[in-house]
Amino acid sequence: MNTNLNFTAYLIYLPLVIVLTWYVAYTLFKHSQVFMNDIFSGKEAIAKATNRLMETGFYLLNLGYAFMIMEVYTTIQTKQSLLEILSNKIGGFCIYLGIMLFFNLYLFFRGRRKARERARLLQVNAAELK
Repeated sequence: MNTNLNFTAYLIYLPLVIVLTWYVAYTLFKHSQVFMNDIFSGKEAIAKATNRLMETGFYLLNLGYAFMIMEVYTTIQTKQSLLEILSNKIGGFCIYLGIMLFFNLYLFFRGRRKARERARLLQVNAAELK
C-alpha cells in the first residue's frame, strides 16, 4: 500500500496558518484603533473604517500568501519528514507574518507622526494669525 502524508500535512497546515493570521490581525487591529483615532484627530467613524479596511487587506494579503506557499512539492513518506516540512512551512509563514506586523506598526507610527506634525503646523499658523 502506497500511502503518503501530503494530505495530512495540508490538514495540519491550513488551520494553523488561518488561526495564526487571525490572532495576529485581531491583536494588531484591536490595539491600532488608538493610533487611528489619533491620526484622524478623533474622527472616530473614519478611524474605525480605515482600521477595518486595513484589517481586511491584512487578511487578504497574508491568507493569500499562506495559500500560495501551501503546496508540498515532494511526497511525504514518514512522520519525521511531515514534521520537518510543516515546521519549515509554518516557521517561514510566521516570519512573514512578523514582518507584516512590523510593517503595519511602521505605517501606524508614521501616520501618527504626520498627524502630529500637521497639528503642530496648524497651531503655529493660528498663532501667527493672531
